[in-house]
Amino acid sequence: MKLRYSPTSPYVRKVMIVAHEIGFAERLQIVAANPWATDTDLPQDNPLGKVPALITDDGAHLFDSPVICEYLDSLNLGHKLFPAAGPARWAALRRQALGDGILDAAVALRLESVMRPAEYRWPAWLARQEAAIGRGLDAAEADMPHFGDDFNIGAIAIVCALGYLDFRWPDDDWRKSRPQLARWYAVQRTRPSVQVTVPHD
Repeated sequence: MKLRYSPTSPYVRKVMIVAHEIGFAERLQIVAANPWATDTDLPQDNPLGKVPALITDDGAHLFDSPVICEYLDSLNLGHKLFPAAGPARWAALRRQALGDGILDAAVALRLESVMRPAEYRWPAWLARQEAAIGRGLDAAEADMPHFGDDFNIGAIAIVCALGYLDFRWPDDDWRKSRPQLARWYAVQRTRPSVQVTVPHD
């Protein structure tokens, strides 16, 4: 299998954490891609021009991270990261959506505040993304008593969101008003799959 990859993408990190958790990391051929390069060949593998994109052994093209993660987990013969049915599945998928939503807002915030020329930045849009991140973190904090110990796709998505905030905004103290989330994340950061996928420029 071939994975189109960027080392700073939190969505790629989700896929890689899943791959490490299920023992599939060495089965992935990592192929670097710069989605922002004008001459990138990434649209051949994902018409949206985004990472991650997975080309399966039978030639199918899969994108984006929720689809790729669930596909990999479908090949997993061990403990499933996507619960099969019932309340556990919906809780995991809801948490995945929350983590991905925090990431969506954080990535939009970075694009607007760093990549867009200063004279074209839209303060109201920046404020909207910051508010979405804050509400998402507050929701995760409120959900902590119900998380349990299962490191499933919901937990993985939340870990990637928190890791991206630490990576891109290390001086912003999201932990101060969210002590339960901070304690939980401190434990999750010690997992080998999380440690080996820490983003870097």
